[in-house]
Amino acid sequence: SLSLSLSQGFCFIFSSMGDIPRQSPTPGFFSPERGIYRSKHRPAALPQDPFMDLVSYVFSFPHQGVTALVDSRSGASIAYAELRGIVRSLAAGLSRVGITSKDVVLVMLPNSILFPVVFLGVLSVGAVFSTMNPLSSREEITKQMSLCRFTLIFTVPDNVAKLGGLGVKIVTVPEEPKFDAHKFVLFNNLISSDPNDASMPVIRQTDTAAILFSSGTTGASKGVVLTHRNLIATVELFVRVEASQYSSESWRNVYLTAIPMFHVYGLSLFSMGLLSLGSTIVVMSKFDVEEAVRAIDAFKVTHFPSVPPIMTALIRANGATGCRLQSLVQVSCGAAPIAPKAIHDFLKAFPHVDFIQGYGLTESAAVGTRGFNTTNCKRHISVGLLAPNMQAKIIDLETGSCLPPGTSGELLLHGAAIMKAETCIVVVTITRISTLYFLCHQFQISTSNRDIAYFDGDGYLYILDRLKETIKYKGFQIAPADLEALLIAHPDIADVAVTAAKNEEAGEIPVAFVVTRSGSKLTSTDVIEFVAKQVTPYKKVREVVFVNSIPRSPAGKTLRRQLRDNLAASRM
Repeated sequence: SLSLSLSQGFCFIFSSMGDIPRQSPTPGFFSPERGIYRSKHRPAALPQDPFMDLVSYVFSFPHQGVTALVDSRSGASIAYAELRGIVRSLAAGLSRVGITSKDVVLVMLPNSILFPVVFLGVLSVGAVFSTMNPLSSREEITKQMSLCRFTLIFTVPDNVAKLGGLGVKIVTVPEEPKFDAHKFVLFNNLISSDPNDASMPVIRQTDTAAILFSSGTTGASKGVVLTHRNLIATVELFVRVEASQYSSESWRNVYLTAIPMFHVYGLSLFSMGLLSLGSTIVVMSKFDVEEAVRAIDAFKVTHFPSVPPIMTALIRANGATGCRLQSLVQVSCGAAPIAPKAIHDFLKAFPHVDFIQGYGLTESAAVGTRGFNTTNCKRHISVGLLAPNMQAKIIDLETGSCLPPGTSGELLLHGAAIMKAETCIVVVTITRISTLYFLCHQFQISTSNRDIAYFDGDGYLYILDRLKETIKYKGFQIAPADLEALLIAHPDIADVAVTAAKNEEAGEIPVAFVVTRSGSKLTSTDVIEFVAKQVTPYKKVREVVFVNSIPRSPAGKTLRRQLRDNLAASRM
């Protein structure tokens, strides 16, 4: 059964996804005639100037912020007074070496106070920003290059060897603004350029700003094309509107970033939105719970955007050391589902902290829903209310008809932040002709996050399950097809399927179901190590199940849900 804690302290126990409490008469935010849910927030004004670009928009807001970015370990920082100049210097350097709007620049960096500088510098010259996990394998990088022809790569020195021979200029980036120029010659040449020499390219809101990669429902990863208009909507509808709901002055807030900036969740907050508010961003290169606790206390961190594994680690730290994290005002959680028990345990450990959830996609530039608690209304299990200007539909999985509040179905989103396109291939996930035209022209189908959800009578959204087959390991998306393509190349594997298994710490883990060739002595360790050598660490297969055959539909589609259900049943 699924437990959902709703308003007024009640806890409803549902025996199935369809067993949802009856709702009150049709509320004003839902149109039964059109089947459309609208945001309960007042519409937000977005810039109408067709030549407004993201970087200009971020820097257009006055604030009293002093420190923009600070390294959690060293204390090295970038002040707001110098941030715009550093970005312009980098932009001038990029212009000098010929980077223009025709170029796609890949950034393979861990979190650092220079990450937002690189991001904003690339966009300033009209070039397209793309990103990858810095731990990505050469094979993964080559694959992404086949979709985006990169002309420049920013990365850390440790990656130079695996990037050799790709025919792309590589710029190694230091961890901090003060660095040895002899070790980072190219980067020093770029960032030491005269900011007054920065070009002023004509950039339209409709121009492509970024290509971020997201796992497909059943296929391999695809690039999500986001425009300057999409990212401006992210800054306004996700970050600035949320900040306006609270009485505190945003520039006084201190945020800790442990979630990666190469993920749309981290990118939207720490490289764009919060910089427009003047908030201070304390940057961790990677998450370590002891370092996080120290940084929260040392820098008086007030806000900590997180993912479920981080919350679990904080709960354990509280139990082990008694840390109170007294400066924390709010912890928000996104990128992956979190168990109700984890929420309960977190609030018990840190009762003074406001906890909210949010829902967004790479395809929606992180815009979707956001939680908001009041004294009389705390819906911690909900992912919140629709963001301003956003619309949604809940559709029946069989008929495609639109469903009212209190009824679960597939969630569709529509709004200004929704992606421009996906690279290489357009995937239609709904084949019902009666609804296809409306959905394709009015609503962006969530091809990477086909989620089962419902709205309650007050407009709060609850995510119940996922139709999609993408695996979410600690918030990172893994396409099963990517791992299957690697595994089937093993000489001892005759057939294979990869799916997800629930895991308390990681959310989900990849499990490989393997059919071996006759006479094979292949072991689970062999399979795990074979994949580990070829992928980013988070993509590793964590468990192997040997089977006689892989279940498939008459059309040849792998029945992953059947595999998941069988695995879950075997563990009961």
